[in-house]
Amino acid sequence: MLKKITTFLTTFVLLLCSSFLYAQNSACSVKDRVADLDFTLKDVSGADVQFSDYAGDVILLDFWATWCAPCRIEIPGFIELLDEYGDQGFTVLGVSIDDAVPALEIYIEDMKMDYPVLIGDGRDDIKDFYGPLVGFPTTFMIDRTGNICHQHIGFATKEQFEQEILSLL
Repeated sequence: MLKKITTFLTTFVLLLCSSFLYAQNSACSVKDRVADLDFTLKDVSGADVQFSDYAGDVILLDFWATWCAPCRIEIPGFIELLDEYGDQGFTVLGVSIDDAVPALEIYIEDMKMDYPVLIGDGRDDIKDFYGPLVGFPTTFMIDRTGNICHQHIGFATKEQFEQEILSLL
């Protein structure tokens, strides 16, 4: 009986340790979900922005709205992260799901957003692919090979994003 208990405990501890090591070494918390980089959206100036132009970068893809208080809190952190890691192959793409261009231009200027802000209002195709978008912000971390590695629904800290970015760079 003691031998069975010892064998069980040893197996349990080994499985627990291997699970912990796997989680520590795994850069992605989302498994088997490939990002669609075939989308082209307009930015606030009316220019086409193709997601595929950013293939090979670590992409923070943020769906947000001007009325969203947590979005307003996260955006300055995204700007800082882009300043810190942009030259290492990291980029931020913001997809606004509301408001017309004039309102977005004011918001972008007020927030000092220096990354592409894309018009997602009326684009059910992208919302459907990355959705359902049940809360805002909804943010995806996409690795260099185009896999969705992390998804956040609601507010996440700059430090959380930075940790994920560093694991993917």
